[in-house]
Amino acid sequence: MLEPAQHLHGGNVFFLLMGAILVLSMHGGFAFLELGTVRRKSQVNALVKILSDFGVSTLAYFFVGYHIAYGISFFTGVNTLTSQDHGFAMVRFFFLLTFAAAVPAIISGGIAERARFYPQLLATALLVGFVYPFYEGIVWGNHYGIQNWFSQNFGAPFHDFAGSVVVHAMGGWIALMAVWQLGPRRGRYGRDGTVHPMPPSNIPFLALGSWILIIGWFGFNVMSAQRLEAVQGLVALNSLMAMVGGMLAALAVGKGDPGFVHNGALAGLVAICAGSDVVQPMGALLIGALAGVLFVYLFTFVQHRLRIDDVLGVWPLHGVCGVWGGIAVGIFGHRFLGGAGGVSIWSQLLGTMMGVALASLGGWLIYGTLKRLIGIRLDPEAEFAGADLSLHHVSAYPEEDIQRAG
Repeated sequence: MLEPAQHLHGGNVFFLLMGAILVLSMHGGFAFLELGTVRRKSQVNALVKILSDFGVSTLAYFFVGYHIAYGISFFTGVNTLTSQDHGFAMVRFFFLLTFAAAVPAIISGGIAERARFYPQLLATALLVGFVYPFYEGIVWGNHYGIQNWFSQNFGAPFHDFAGSVVVHAMGGWIALMAVWQLGPRRGRYGRDGTVHPMPPSNIPFLALGSWILIIGWFGFNVMSAQRLEAVQGLVALNSLMAMVGGMLAALAVGKGDPGFVHNGALAGLVAICAGSDVVQPMGALLIGALAGVLFVYLFTFVQHRLRIDDVLGVWPLHGVCGVWGGIAVGIFGHRFLGGAGGVSIWSQLLGTMMGVALASLGGWLIYGTLKRLIGIRLDPEAEFAGADLSLHHVSAYPEEDIQRAG
């Protein structure tokens, strides 16, 4: 008969395993969101790229990144690995890996349709092996005394419960650097300043991707508690309210555009990650609503005014809404607004800006170096034919291609 402590350890392993599976499913959401947004000639590439990035992320995080973030490695015998807590440390690695692998999945949507395949996998290895875990270790691993410095000087550490900044802002700002290095898709912008439309190829797949992400996100947020005794229903309710706020705000200001509606829900979820355990549900609704508005206006501004061809709008969605989520903790987390307290606006501002700076610097250096050494963009002929045929030698609709050829 198992002792109560053994029941608790087994329950924690199962709890976090379910969280890891839910977040793993989100990578399917990333894939279908990108598949539905890109043109037909790049749909296969979206699916292959997301899955391949996850594989490379696993190896980079297992051999290098997890040790940088937490000082833990698994180079020991099985008896040692399983001797404590029913192997909780291993399922915790799986859970946190799914977060780390979300960074290249985010980047993938920004650089879609013109990035070379293997240089992107190399960039993934470097980002997940070194850049992401360095900041993750500062925030969640308490490395280098930075969190203690925030506490001593501002009364509270930088608070990011489920990764508005650690995961989403990092991914969004790295993606902006990658998009900048790549340049726009050929034909996207005319010399006279016109913006040539490149509409989504499949709205139902785009919507499916959003729904998969929404469902998985409740594992992303709620199970960031990592142990049963720490789980909070507040996190679930706040995630729901922020998602609804983002969706309805995007519906209103986006005039019913389906891309804005489905991404608006995601914007709200991005923004609430950091403070989902400390803000009041009405605060979560406002955080999500503002994130939905930010996404709609910034997506149009970036594409049409700045002429930055961020295909899925990952910088506004993850980069900017992630920053808003980090800062919002320092506002809505205070007790006078119904929050739990124990937060500092200065810690939130500085911690968030630190994440933006590290992501921007790391992204610029890695993609800039790869661009100069081996190239990161498809040649014009391959880009014209499409990433599916030029990289994977098959289209998403081979039967239709055969019929047209006949």
